[in-house]
Amino acid sequence: MSSSLTPSDEEKSIEAVRSAEEKELPAESMEQSSDAVSMSENQNTEHDGSNPSKENDAAEPIVIDWAENDQANPKNWSKRHRWAVTLIMASITFISPAASSMVAPAAADIGRELHLSSDIELQLVVSVYLLGYTVGPLFLSPMSEIYGRKWIIQCANAVFLVFNLACGFAQTKSQLIAFRFLTGLGGSAPLSVGGGILGDIWTSHDRGRAMSIYSLGPVLGPSLGPIAAGFIASNTTWRWIFWAISILDGVVLVIAITLFQETYAPTILKQRANKLTKETGIKHISKYEDTSLSRKEIWTKNLIRPFKLLSTQPIIQFLTAYMAFIYGLLYLILTTFPKLWTEQYGESTSIGGLNYISVSVGYLLGGQLSSILVDRLYKRLEVKNGGVGRPEFRIPLMFLSSVVLPIGLFWYGWTAQAKTHWILPNIGAAIICFAGMISFGALQIYAVDTYGRYAASALAAIACIRSACGFGFPLFAPYLYNALGYGWGNSLLAFVGFGVGVPLPIVLWRYGAELRRRSPYAVEDRVD
Repeated sequence: MSSSLTPSDEEKSIEAVRSAEEKELPAESMEQSSDAVSMSENQNTEHDGSNPSKENDAAEPIVIDWAENDQANPKNWSKRHRWAVTLIMASITFISPAASSMVAPAAADIGRELHLSSDIELQLVVSVYLLGYTVGPLFLSPMSEIYGRKWIIQCANAVFLVFNLACGFAQTKSQLIAFRFLTGLGGSAPLSVGGGILGDIWTSHDRGRAMSIYSLGPVLGPSLGPIAAGFIASNTTWRWIFWAISILDGVVLVIAITLFQETYAPTILKQRANKLTKETGIKHISKYEDTSLSRKEIWTKNLIRPFKLLSTQPIIQFLTAYMAFIYGLLYLILTTFPKLWTEQYGESTSIGGLNYISVSVGYLLGGQLSSILVDRLYKRLEVKNGGVGRPEFRIPLMFLSSVVLPIGLFWYGWTAQAKTHWILPNIGAAIICFAGMISFGALQIYAVDTYGRYAASALAAIACIRSACGFGFPLFAPYLYNALGYGWGNSLLAFVGFGVGVPLPIVLWRYGAELRRRSPYAVEDRVD
């Protein structure tokens, strides 16, 4: 708890702040800090109803908050600065998923050299990467809410770079599978923490376009990666697939280290409070700090938060179910595409890889439509709601996409089964990806809007199950298509998609606000 200062104590505190300002701190930053301290003291006095002249609580810490128009607040950064951070995160989030599927076109070559004898082993080389995606968010996201986003993203990206490079030097299947898992572990950070970073720097009015661009990475990367990998595998060794993506990631890592700044408000305010304490000799704390908890308790509280969200929050459970299905579909299509085009249509590895363009086109069209409409619809619905924004205003696009997705699955499955002209299965795949991208983007923005400062933990909970489905779907895909063929196999998936996807936007639209009111983690309706 913060104290109410006596007039003499207040004069000492202000004098000390001014002294620190003259010595080291930038004038603008210290002025904002002083304003924030003053505001916090006034608020606390009004709240307590206490008389500063009758008590001396100088030993108690001074609580600081953002000053009005505080330029250290990431939401007040210039638009150019915020877009720079967004594009850095979009680049990292593109590279990591691209690495997950790039090995698919070269799976046969890898199998011959490293003696992978069964279809399960070949699929495992692709899918074990997503097992790292399943584990990583469970501790990386909570750590970003303890230590901040910057170092978690950069350290995890360095782990990705080292082990992805090591994959290119693997001499046994065990080494390759182990390195792929560790690469996925490091590569999971941008998918789980990245949404929280965008929530840190954008208000709900402007967040939709940024989130739509960021959300392209997890789906566009896996679809474009195999196109490049097909030509690499055809013209040189499969090992260059890993080395090429490592070179690209190294460039992005250098840019991120140079330009990326901390975005998490509690971490920035804590750093400011520590600096004020050091400079003034008077204890300052951030408004987000809970001084009653030990370091162990803070760790425990943050590490179990994703599990608590997943087990207690119906909104998270609904989002997880459908996003996991969409993500599983993505990897099912990506890992079975090479076999469809090389065996069913008799194309070479490099030419067959060009069919991934249809997947990319679908995601790009879905992402573009989503980025144009998501903020526009939000603002229009906000005006109709008396100027009060609601996370549920992100949902309307899903009424379209949840119906279009099963149509795409039927189209893709039965045209592939009948061996029609190659353009027809590609159109079906593009429809699937178009609808999946709209749903994926809308649900991701909805999660960030709903859980605010706990967005990273919310996305971690979703990413855990989502990635588990991305890991599992490709493993049963060969058995599904061998037993039912492309027609009935994809029809089964279409029925599941219809049964899960169509009710979801209806439930969230009608009951989302009530579910948020009952949650200790979710935000209320608000005016930005």
